[in-house]
Amino acid sequence: MFAQVFSSALWGIAAKRIQVEVDISLGLPNFCIVGLPDAAVKESRDRVIAALKNSELDLPPRHITVNLAPAHLRKEGPAYDLPMALGILAATGQMTGTSLGEYLVFGELSLDGRVCSVRGTLSLVMAAQTSGLRKVILPAENAAEAAVIHSLEIFPVATLLDAVDHFNNKRPLKPFSPGQVPAPSEPDGAGCDFSEVRGQEQAKRALEISAAGGHNLLTLGPPGSGKTMLARRLPTILPELNLEESLETTRIYSICGLLPQDSALLTRRPFRSPHHTVSDVALIGGGTYPKPGEVSLAHHGVLFLDELPEFSKNALEVLRQPLEDGQVHISRASAAVRYPARFMLMAAMNPCPCGYYTDPGKECICTPTQIQKYLNRISGPLLDRMDIQLEVPALKYPELTQAQESEPSAGIRERVQAARLRQELRFSGLRGVHVNAHMGPRLIREHCVLDAAGHALLRSAIERLGLSARAYHRVLKVSRTIADLERTDAILPEFVSEAIQYRSLDRRYWRKSGSI
Repeated sequence: MFAQVFSSALWGIAAKRIQVEVDISLGLPNFCIVGLPDAAVKESRDRVIAALKNSELDLPPRHITVNLAPAHLRKEGPAYDLPMALGILAATGQMTGTSLGEYLVFGELSLDGRVCSVRGTLSLVMAAQTSGLRKVILPAENAAEAAVIHSLEIFPVATLLDAVDHFNNKRPLKPFSPGQVPAPSEPDGAGCDFSEVRGQEQAKRALEISAAGGHNLLTLGPPGSGKTMLARRLPTILPELNLEESLETTRIYSICGLLPQDSALLTRRPFRSPHHTVSDVALIGGGTYPKPGEVSLAHHGVLFLDELPEFSKNALEVLRQPLEDGQVHISRASAAVRYPARFMLMAAMNPCPCGYYTDPGKECICTPTQIQKYLNRISGPLLDRMDIQLEVPALKYPELTQAQESEPSAGIRERVQAARLRQELRFSGLRGVHVNAHMGPRLIREHCVLDAAGHALLRSAIERLGLSARAYHRVLKVSRTIADLERTDAILPEFVSEAIQYRSLDRRYWRKSGSI
């Protein structure tokens, strides 16, 4: 007796269709699972047996072999419980299996026969779409997330008996209605607003440029100058995710089990702020069976690193590749996967161990050697990848006590959205390029054309500041963003001048004594 059920397995951010083959033959009673299962899949044997018994379904005293094909792909997690149970019931004739091949099935079984939620639902159901299947049976808790894919018929089940009765035509399941999808969750910056920030007009201007073009940003200043406060309000001026970005970001959060219960699809850009004790693996991703790290969880959003020099040197250096490529390649003996990691990096740091090296109102107690050693924790190649470098000075008393509120986030966000709309039209049809920060050399030559005055200004800056080729390209991209905020196609010399000002911080501090 033989039966086959289709399921799917996660492979990085994507998923591949899996054939759950069940063979029942004469011999000593045994339940064997083959096809490179991990520990959680091997434990499915006990869960399936208990769920069948407690659902008053028969498990024949036969030799049962379950094969998860293709056998070379490692299977992990409890999502194969439900397809295994349905395959056994179809092979033993307790369930009609004539239409079973039209469905993709996954779900974890509890011992009493309830069907529990699993991670990575959005990716799992997308495997049905790519493999030609149009019907999916899954846990009821995951139905809203799966319903995002409108081309599929989603059939949620609460218990094993629900699925059995559906195939036996006793109680056919009704497709889940997309109208039942819950509303999106509140943004990470809810409750924060730029109107609360006093002074720091240059810093707010730099954050607006960074948000408009997706540029990396480094802020340096004494404690209490408002670096973290500004960073926490950056999500409030970012536009919402478009559908393509939303699907990709939701898949990552679903794989990690971090998708909010009240949200089927993420529409707000993520804001991740790991502690400086984060490990390399937690930051970049990895493990025995590679999982996404903080850089992937910040995909299409912001990765904020507060107290940048306090992070381990290895953790900072592994950021260089995803900052350039927008993705992370993780290779292990068991698997090699790719996770997207196209994020804005915002970092904040003090200028010295005590924090008051640049504060004219307080005396710095650090020696020149201590200051240089502290600054040297940030390497030159990482600094070179920061499009905007900004000094945030300490606020003076009149600025702190001013009665007039600053411009609210809503006004800044309108300008950011207008600039991003210009970029969407400019890069329409180009895969993986959404904002100016994503431009490569070819697109820079095409869209960052300077006049004679702009060329002269940039040539002078390169000769005086010793800018690298990477820094040259990043100045051009920031200039293009400033022009977009001003709603003009021409990159004027004043735009280039402003962009150059944002590249002088490392020359003023790090190269002060020739340390880099």
